[in-house]
Amino acid sequence: MTGPLGRVLVCGLGVSGAAAARVLLARGDTVLLADAGTPAVRAELEAAGAVWLGAVVDCPEDVDLVVTSPGWRPDSPLLVSAARAGVEVVGEPELAWRLRRPLADGQPAPWYAVTGTNGKTTTVTMLEALLLAGGRRAVAAGNVGRPLVEVVTAVDDDGVAAFDAVAVELSSFQLHWSSSLAPAAAAVLNVADDHVDWHGSPQAYREAKAKVLERAPVAVADAGDPVAASLVAAHHHPVTVTLDEPAPGQLGVRAGVLVDRAFAAEEALLAVTELQVAGPHNVVNALVAAALARVAGVCAADIAAGLAGFRGGAHRNVLVGTVDGVDYVDDSKATNPHAAGASLAAYPRVVWIAGGLLKGADVDPLVAAVAPRLAGVVLLGRDREVLAGSLARHAPAVPRIVVPSGDDVGVAGATSGTAEAVMVQVVRAAADLARPGDTVLLAPAAASMDVFTDYGHRGRAFTDAVHALH
Repeated sequence: MTGPLGRVLVCGLGVSGAAAARVLLARGDTVLLADAGTPAVRAELEAAGAVWLGAVVDCPEDVDLVVTSPGWRPDSPLLVSAARAGVEVVGEPELAWRLRRPLADGQPAPWYAVTGTNGKTTTVTMLEALLLAGGRRAVAAGNVGRPLVEVVTAVDDDGVAAFDAVAVELSSFQLHWSSSLAPAAAAVLNVADDHVDWHGSPQAYREAKAKVLERAPVAVADAGDPVAASLVAAHHHPVTVTLDEPAPGQLGVRAGVLVDRAFAAEEALLAVTELQVAGPHNVVNALVAAALARVAGVCAADIAAGLAGFRGGAHRNVLVGTVDGVDYVDDSKATNPHAAGASLAAYPRVVWIAGGLLKGADVDPLVAAVAPRLAGVVLLGRDREVLAGSLARHAPAVPRIVVPSGDDVGVAGATSGTAEAVMVQVVRAAADLARPGDTVLLAPAAASMDVFTDYGHRGRAFTDAVHALH
């Protein structure tokens, strides 16, 4: 879309909202800004010509389009007002899709999209590595990396689109506000109940995830996840991945080797032992990334090279140290029970660090499933007693230590030092429970904002506390 969009109201000035406003201003559109706070970027955008409205609750007249940040719920008064006035509301990915610049052949760069409750970032960054290994000018963007509006409007010195393939991570929030995205291939990794408070129901959450598949020529899912597999089952070109031997139309594992039987009669890709990221869930992530790369035309040798060189992201199952024969692993990104379960499955005997904001999630199924692996548990965070109760029911013989923390030291009034001090106590307690050969695993199954500013802060505090053990 090269023509003017008119008067555009940007709601929320986080990373994606600010990026959308900058791109719209550069195009010459009239940009209005709404935010409940006063973000630092306000002055920059006003200087560029944007109009600051602040914490408005009614959609102004003569607005042609509303671009909302993913944090704004559909029942936000301003978004409800826009819908009543017949004004279209979109997210930043939908805006980016409409603003894509063409490549030299006149077509925009294809998107290869990934969604799911867990594993999105790992899979998308894996996919970026595979596309780069295959010689593409690729980038990971969306819910990870750079905002999509920046990526799709970036140009090289000749004025041609800077990227010829985009690995796109999409959250359920972003998909809710998307209506025309048509990626060249799309994957749903898994679907476990999450963000029900935002979507209103588990069904609405699943429907948002399914939107990524609607216009994709190829739909990919993990055959081991019943909801994800059901979403692709009716697609005209379904591809599934499995940890078992693959059937035709699948990628899977045969004799310890990743094998493609979906885009070839049968082609070996890489030995599982050559992956640098641990756990069965990461084998699934690798298979999904390989499937999407195959749609992009990346050959088996380049897929093997890309996967072998992939090291994973921060706070995602990262070994941060070994002390007295005990491995310490940071998976602070495991912010819900589904993610924590996948992480725990990677290790045979674990001292588990868990707790935080559970957001109403039921932890009983997780605790019952992982109880045989647990050598001990250290609990922190506001909902630590919920986990303690579940452990008492399903793993009563497992030693557990509860560290005082949570809303009494939450970020509303705590210093960073207080949060770090809590984690030092937690790591020391875990070290007391562990013996040589064990893994101390930070996989909290909960959000972090009761004690820490975000999961990254929690992971860094864990890493520092582990290093202090030396």
